[in-house]
Amino acid sequence: MRDSNLDLFDPRTAVMDSSDYTIEVGRGDGDFGFAFNDSNFSDRILRIEIISESTEARPDGEGCTSLADWARNRKRRREDIKRDNAFTALDMAAGPEEQILNQPDNIPDDADTENQDEETAAMIEEPPSGDEGANDNDSNWSMECSTVLRVKTLHISSPILAAKSPFFYKLFSNGMRESEQRHVTLRINASEEAALMELLNFMYSNTLTVTTAPALLDVLMAADKFEVASCMRYCSRSLRNLPMTPESALLYLDLPSSVLMAEAVQPLTDAAKQFLAVRYKDITKFQDEVLNLPLAGVEAILSSDDLQVASEDAVYDFVLKWSRIQYPKVEERREILATRLAQFIRFPYMTCRKLRKVMGCNDFEHEFAQKVVVEALFFKAEAPHRQRTLAADETPNPNRRFVERAYKYRPVKVVEFELPRQQCVVYLDLKREECGNLFPSGRVYSQAFHLGGQGFFLSAHCNMDQQSSFHCFGLFLGMQEKGSVTFAVDYEFAARSKPTEEYISKYKGNYTFTGGKAVGYRNLFAIPWTSFMADDSLYFINGILHLRAELTIRH
Repeated sequence: MRDSNLDLFDPRTAVMDSSDYTIEVGRGDGDFGFAFNDSNFSDRILRIEIISESTEARPDGEGCTSLADWARNRKRRREDIKRDNAFTALDMAAGPEEQILNQPDNIPDDADTENQDEETAAMIEEPPSGDEGANDNDSNWSMECSTVLRVKTLHISSPILAAKSPFFYKLFSNGMRESEQRHVTLRINASEEAALMELLNFMYSNTLTVTTAPALLDVLMAADKFEVASCMRYCSRSLRNLPMTPESALLYLDLPSSVLMAEAVQPLTDAAKQFLAVRYKDITKFQDEVLNLPLAGVEAILSSDDLQVASEDAVYDFVLKWSRIQYPKVEERREILATRLAQFIRFPYMTCRKLRKVMGCNDFEHEFAQKVVVEALFFKAEAPHRQRTLAADETPNPNRRFVERAYKYRPVKVVEFELPRQQCVVYLDLKREECGNLFPSGRVYSQAFHLGGQGFFLSAHCNMDQQSSFHCFGLFLGMQEKGSVTFAVDYEFAARSKPTEEYISKYKGNYTFTGGKAVGYRNLFAIPWTSFMADDSLYFINGILHLRAELTIRH
């Protein structure tokens, strides 16, 4: 007995039963290629009217040897459609002449004429794809009035096409009497002819003869238009198997919205985003190139957790620079930042100094800036376990604003005091894996923090002890170089330690800094590296090393 839950239009589950055999529609063993355009296995005639297009428009895939050609042709066609729509609107505003459209010969006398007109329109019009449908009525009116260049006639099997496509299912079940259902008409642009023939053949044979990216994209667009999900999956998989380039990745992300939203195309767009994120993960290295990328490409890069940036401050600076180049008008820039790009800036991981600048930045509406800054400050004030909970809750969210990236400089928490003396307390947490990666001679730097208007940083090292007898963990305090300024500071290093898990002082000192100098202790815990990293180490609490540095200006 047939399963009542089967989806007729899902080729992964749709099944055609007979008493002798079972054929799974849409799989390799459901090959009906022998029946394509064969009158012996067909119950209808498909009449394809191929209409002319703008003389300047070249079919997307026709004559294209590269994706760049395909993209240029598609852009030109979009511009032609917009221009034709504008002319059509002007003509109709002036009072267009009455247009008489030919009705199909097979409308029964007793049919509901009003409803039949709607079915006929659906049968022969070209539904706009994504951004090409700037004015639906004008576009359809223009297409109806275009010149028919030629007509193709094919023998088709309605059960095969209906099983693969909701479009054809509705087309074949519109209520016409059996004796008058034999002829069906489609009207397409000349640029769609080759793709439609490939699509129809696929619906019989489950395979395509085209293998190039431009041709596969044309078939993908046709499959989206005629609702053939199995062919969209096939095209998506074939395109993913081709070598990915920045050009192709950006093109896949710029497909019409109806194609991008299709579940069958998600693996392709995900692969394109991943390619861009990996290629441009060091945005400082490719800054000039990335600054010229379109919005979709920049969004794909900024969504990555593996972005190689010094800090989230650098991401913020990059986003402002890109948006100012691409959107010179402040109103447009504010719109694109608020609705698209700002969601990829992880404000909670920006420094407080930079968050102050956000509040006064003219590129954001004041209310928006206030909202993201307050949210960031509340996150910074949360206990570490609460921060981890918020980050875990973000996992399904593509924006991931509470998830920490793999920054080159590790984030710190800073508490500042002005009285009775200028002082700051700095907290730096390092994961066990981060410490392990330091062996044998690595180092990791903290983000900059400030005291008395001067910038400082912490650096954790794996180095040899003073006698060079074994590796050990070292912690140093450095001052950012600014000319010949000198700065006298008292400092103290501490770390949480088991069993109390309280901060225990490990080293105290004082130093008069000059630009670019650093001071610290080569063996902070007075133990070898192997003991520091051991499973029973006193200094890793739930896999985290908690460090604290107190700095006080000396007078």
